[in-house]
Amino acid sequence: MYIIAIAWLYITVLMAATEKTITAGLLSFVFYGLLPCALLLWILGVNHRRFKKHQKSLLEEEVGDQDGADTNRDE
Repeated sequence: MYIIAIAWLYITVLMAATEKTITAGLLSFVFYGLLPCALLLWILGVNHRRFKKHQKSLLEEEVGDQDGADTNRDE
């Protein structure tokens, strides 16, 4: 996933370098490169963040269940 983002940013840097003014080059890089790339990485990362959060909650429940079983002994 990151290789695509790196390649896209490389292409937009080359596009920005061919602009007539520095301002046009910066605007081209920001609007053709950084913003779409950041949006794409954020959208594609939503499922990964959700998965990691779910795994963390399952791990916390598992640790909580193990601790509770030892404290309630009947002697």
